[in-house]
Amino acid sequence: MSAMLLRTKVKPEKAAEVEAAVKSLFAALDQARPQGIRYASYRLEDGVTYVVLLQVEEGIENPLPKVPEFLEFQQNLRGWLAEPPAPEQLTVIGDYQS
Repeated sequence: MSAMLLRTKVKPEKAAEVEAAVKSLFAALDQARPQGIRYASYRLEDGVTYVVLLQVEEGIENPLPKVPEFLEFQQNLRGWLAEPPAPEQLTVIGDYQS
């Protein structure tokens, strides 16, 4: 399983727009139900820093780029960012899902 952590900081005046877009994206994902991934977005206490966790099962291609709302979110993200995102590859040593 591959895993990535992405930390992004958005412009304070764009925070409400980002929040609405994240909720819309996850509603679209709930409908599309892409298989083989675990995807989560978290907002930190400062209200402008977000952490995204993406895990993709071995042997499958990341299905997110095939979801139109994900592509739209990615395009809009460029205008929302206060600084470049900081992606990090992670090594999974344990994972529990209920």
